[in-house]
Amino acid sequence: MSEMLPDRRRREILERVRAAGAVRVAELAEELGVSDMTVRRDLDRLARDGELQKVHGGARLPPGSSAAEPGFAHKSELQLPEKAAVAAAAAAMVRPGMSVSLNSGTTTFALARALRGIPEITVVTNSPRIADVLYDAPAPGQTVVTLGGVRTPSDALVGPLATAALRTLHVDLCFMGVHGLTVRDGLTTPNMMEAEINRLFLQRCDRSVVLADSTKWGLAGLYRIAGLDEVDTVVTDAGLDPAAAELLSHHVPDLRLEPVR
Repeated sequence: MSEMLPDRRRREILERVRAAGAVRVAELAEELGVSDMTVRRDLDRLARDGELQKVHGGARLPPGSSAAEPGFAHKSELQLPEKAAVAAAAAAMVRPGMSVSLNSGTTTFALARALRGIPEITVVTNSPRIADVLYDAPAPGQTVVTLGGVRTPSDALVGPLATAALRTLHVDLCFMGVHGLTVRDGLTTPNMMEAEINRLFLQRCDRSVVLADSTKWGLAGLYRIAGLDEVDTVVTDAGLDPAAAELLSHHVPDLRLEPVR
């Protein structure tokens, strides 16, 4: 197997750091088929460019990086009670006969589990994991529409195939998970192609509902999806700082703070 060109190899390293949050030199060297010294030189170059931070034995994303895109497995272990509370409140909005869309994310994944008990609904998603959850134990009459495309580190299907399919659809409710939300930047994500399809999700619905646990407040990803004034409802947990809740309530018509059990 021929050795990967340096620019391509550095892109591959950066993608792995963004997916996992951190990498080790020895593992990269083995996976890429190059020497430890070559990997260290690549990490030096990426660190000089501000793409990552070198640490002993490897590298990680810079603290607070707006480009950080942790993988689905890592995110699925965080804020589980908060996500469960948000998902339960979202599921209560869905009635038999409705059509709903769920973008890819760990909070929308929790919602998908809650939706398995609701019959006669149609679910549109760009997440293979969400589709699998609904296919495995569907309620009577459920229909799942899975968009095609290229998979991102956070397990979303994106690109021209996904957007072309979504443009032909329209749903009653759109449930959207986000990387972060702020007053200035609105809803954001670290992934440019996810931003594009998420904007389209918001356009192709009658009512939009953002699902975000309280730790998402104040975070800003690299790419903007929409402003807070472009969504109808935000569902978060009661752990949100009261000052933040008051500020958010001035920008969103319907803010719901759910107790965590």
